[in-house]
Amino acid sequence: MSKVILLGHNDEFRDDRIMRVTVAFNRFGAGLVQRMPRVRFGYAHVANNWYNKWEMYAMGGSADPTIFSQGNYFMAPNDPFSKQVTKREVYESGWKSWKWRSSNDVFMNGAYFIPTGWGSCTPFYTQAQAFPVAHGSLAPLLTIAAGPLRCVLAKPC
Repeated sequence: MSKVILLGHNDEFRDDRIMRVTVAFNRFGAGLVQRMPRVRFGYAHVANNWYNKWEMYAMGGSADPTIFSQGNYFMAPNDPFSKQVTKREVYESGWKSWKWRSSNDVFMNGAYFIPTGWGSCTPFYTQAQAFPVAHGSLAPLLTIAAGPLRCVLAKPC
């Protein structure tokens, strides 16, 4: 599958600045190409996911999004040109101030994350919304039963 998760309408729709999304406890397996997620504007907290051998990149963005990667497990593909976890869809001078952070992530097989920006990147959760995020080394265990829904026509998903 080429494009997995896209958050945000388009690069001109500034109303998406209020968007707050959590992407947690997913297993992104081999054969997935990009956008796990790709974010336009807004804020994405990406926590306790297992990324296994993406083909292009794992997380991307355009239009000044904030991305906080926390407690994820990244196993890079063998392709030496696809080791970077992050991709920004804009000229480099435009994204240097975007807030993209990595905390307690695990990077395997040459995977790497390019952090940018300054200031806090803490999730905007209320006390009722907050949840503990495990270290990235536990993400494979936490997502062991994750995967696509297996729907049967006779039973709704």
